Amino acid sequence: MARETTRQIDLVLAAPRPLTVHPAAVYLSSLTSGSRRTMEKSLNVIARMLTAPVESDALSLDWSKLRYQHTAAIRSVLMEQYAPATVNRMLCALRRVLQEAHHLRLISTDDYATAINLKSVQGDSPLRGRLLKPSEIAALLSDCKNDLTLIGKRDAALIAILSGSGLRRSELVALDTVDYKTEDSSLLVRKGKGRKSRTVYLPSGAVAALEDWLVERGNAPGALICPVRRGGHIKVGRMTDQAVMTILRKRASCASVAAFSPHDFRRTFITNLLAAGVDVLTVSRLAGHADPATTAKYDLRSEEFKRQAVQLLHVPYGE
Repeated sequence: MARETTRQIDLVLAAPRPLTVHPAAVYLSSLTSGSRRTMEKSLNVIARMLTAPVESDALSLDWSKLRYQHTAAIRSVLMEQYAPATVNRMLCALRRVLQEAHHLRLISTDDYATAINLKSVQGDSPLRGRLLKPSEIAALLSDCKNDLTLIGKRDAALIAILSGSGLRRSELVALDTVDYKTEDSSLLVRKGKGRKSRTVYLPSGAVAALEDWLVERGNAPGALICPVRRGGHIKVGRMTDQAVMTILRKRASCASVAAFSPHDFRRTFITNLLAAGVDVLTVSRLAGHADPATTAKYDLRSEEFKRQAVQLLHVPYGE
């Protein structure tokens, strides 16, 4: 046991490494805020897995010391504990950190090549999240409208945009007033996933909620959706995506809506468009997916929907 613990300690940095030459820090700094949080959690899990019972995290682990025996063991343990999609995401983070270690010349080319030589995990993961019913979205918005404060108007705009555009919450909080064009009810998403920009459009109900908020907020440059301080004072500043989560949880509780995640608005948006007959390529562009296959994974239409679709076919038996 003492020998094993010593080996684990060997994987922990003896002293903090400057962030500019720390492979995990360099990798995480290249990501958007939402992706950074997700991937940092993955790296923390891997770090703790390699060094337990020694406490460590993504920034205290010496990634340059990882070899194939470590990464292969990580893959094996992750497969026992997580769904295939989650394992592949965590392995992606691992490979990217090792890539940065290689770029920083902290690991040799041979050691790097063998360490990342890991097969992706095959298999289907259960569909995540849930669809929000129209009645649930209506209840959330009704709760906001019954709140006659500025917070009520702000929250109504926030919910209307998420449900009407399918934006990620990180994309929502990154919007500025200049990104909203009244002439065509469009929003320019400048900081989408992968740092790609796209234009999305708002349905009339979402436009109405946003316009009501802008009457109070004004058109001063800065964040489109911003904090409201005590006393009803609007602070033109950037909200965090965690603040969006907190707001939605509060509104769900007040409106007696079952628990959901901010991303469920996105799942609902995509599913509803596909159910309405919009082609998957158009939906993928609105969602900001580089691959339409990713969009298809968000389709949460029920088995009943598929059964009804088949009934549209005609089989001329006995005619």
